Amino acid sequence: MSRDSDKALKTLHKDLGRIGQLERGTRYVSRPLVAPGLALAFMMVVGVAAFVVMGQQPLGFVVIAAAIVGAYMAVNIGANDVANNMGPAVGARAMTLGAALVVAAIFETAGALLAGGDVVGTVSRGIIAPETVAEPQVFIWAMFAALLAGALWINLATWIGAPVSTTHSIVGGVMGAGIAAAGFAAVNWPMMGRIAASWVISPVLGGVVAALFLAFIKSRIIYVPDRIAAARVWVPVLIGVMGGTFATYLSIKGLERVIDIDLGTAALIGLGVAVVLTVAMRPVIRRQSAGLDNSKKSLKTLFAIPLVVSAALLSFAHGANDVANAIGPLAAIVHAVQEGGAAEAVAIPLWVMAVGGLGLSVGLILFGPKLIRMVGSEITRLNAMRAYCVALAAAIVVIIASWLALPVSSTHIAIGGIFGVGFYREWYHERVLNENRTEPALPPVERRRRKVVRRTYFLTIIAAWVVTVPMAATLSAGLFVLLNLITL
Repeated sequence: MSRDSDKALKTLHKDLGRIGQLERGTRYVSRPLVAPGLALAFMMVVGVAAFVVMGQQPLGFVVIAAAIVGAYMAVNIGANDVANNMGPAVGARAMTLGAALVVAAIFETAGALLAGGDVVGTVSRGIIAPETVAEPQVFIWAMFAALLAGALWINLATWIGAPVSTTHSIVGGVMGAGIAAAGFAAVNWPMMGRIAASWVISPVLGGVVAALFLAFIKSRIIYVPDRIAAARVWVPVLIGVMGGTFATYLSIKGLERVIDIDLGTAALIGLGVAVVLTVAMRPVIRRQSAGLDNSKKSLKTLFAIPLVVSAALLSFAHGANDVANAIGPLAAIVHAVQEGGAAEAVAIPLWVMAVGGLGLSVGLILFGPKLIRMVGSEITRLNAMRAYCVALAAAIVVIIASWLALPVSSTHIAIGGIFGVGFYREWYHERVLNENRTEPALPPVERRRRKVVRRTYFLTIIAAWVVTVPMAATLSAGLFVLLNLITL
C-alpha cells in the first residue's frame, strides 16, 4: 500500500510539473498580447464615446470609425514620438524608465488638453488645395485614409525601432489621398519641397547645436583643473539658458490657445526668465556642489535635475503641438459631417482633444519603453551633460525654425542632437589620440569597433526618415481608392 502511495505521489508530482510548465509557457506567450489588448480596449472605449456624442448624426458611423482610427494614431504617436523627449533622460540615468513614463504621460496629456492647438487646417497646413476636395464624401475619405495610413506607417516604424516624424507621416498621408482624389495638381509642391528640405535641415541643426553645447561644456567645465569651481560659474548660466529657451519655446508653441505671442515678445520673456534663473541658481549650485570631489561623476549630479525638468517641459510642448497630428484629420471629419463640407480651419471639440491627449499617454505607457531605451542608450552612450545638450538643442532649433518658418520635425531634431553629440565625441577622441599618441596607430578594424555611434541604427533611422512621406502617401492613396470602391 505504501509503495502504491509513493508511486501515485510521484505521478501526481510529474503531472503538476507538466501543468506548471504549461502555465509558464502560456504566460510567456500571452505577455506580448497584453499591451495590444489594452490598446484595443482603449480604441473600443473611444468608439463608444464617439457613438454617444455623434451616433445620431447622419454619417455618424464614419465619425465613430474615424475616432477609433484617431485613437489608434494617438497611441502610435505616444509609442514613437514621445521617446525622443524622455529617451535622453533615461539613457543618462537621470530618471528611471518608470518615472519617465509617469512624467511624460502627465505632461503630454496636460499639454494636449491645456494648450493644444485651437484651430487645425483641414488639409494639413496647406498640403492640398481645399477646392480640389470640396465634395464632402471625397474630403471625408481623404482625411480618413490619411489618418489611417499615417497610423499604420508609424506603427510599422515603431515595430522596427525607428523614431520617425509623426508630422511627416500625416503630411504624407494627406498628400497621397489628395493625389488619389484630385491628381498631382492638387498638391502644394513648394510646401512639399520645404518639408523635404527639412529632412536634412532638422537633424543637421539639432546635431550642430547639441555638439556646440557639448564642446562648450568640455572646454569650460570638464577639462579644466578645478571642475567644481568652473561648474559653479557656468552651470547656473546653462540652466538659465535652458529656462529662457523653454520659456520662449512654450510661449510660441505651447500657449497659443491661451494667448497669442509673437516671436519678439517670446524672446523677451525668455531673456527675462534666463537672467532671473541664472541669478537664482547660483546659491543652489553652490550648495549642491559643496563637498563634491573634482571628478566628472560629480558634475553629472549637477545636471540631473535640469535634465528631468527639460524632459518634462519638452513633453508638455510636444503634447500641445503634435497632438494635432493625431486628431487634426478627425476634427476635420467631424466638422465635415456636421457642416457638410470642408473648411480652411476648424475648431477641435473637447472630446476629440481628449482622445488625442489620452491616446498619447496610453501609447507611451504600453509601447514606449522599447524606443525610449533605443533613443536613450543604443544609438550612443549618454550621460546627464550630453543628454542636457540634446534637450537644449531641440528647443533652440525649434525656435530658430519658427523664426525662419521652416516645417521641421521635433523627432528629427532630437535624434540629430543625439547623433551630434556622439559624432562630436568620436571626433574629439580621435583628435586627442592623434595629438597625444605615443603608441602605434590602431588597426582600422579596431578603430571601427571603438566608434561610439552605432552605424546600424544610424542607417536604419535615416532610411526610415527618407521613406516616411512616400510610404505614408502610397498607403493613403491605396486606402482612399479602396474606400471609394467600397462606398460606390
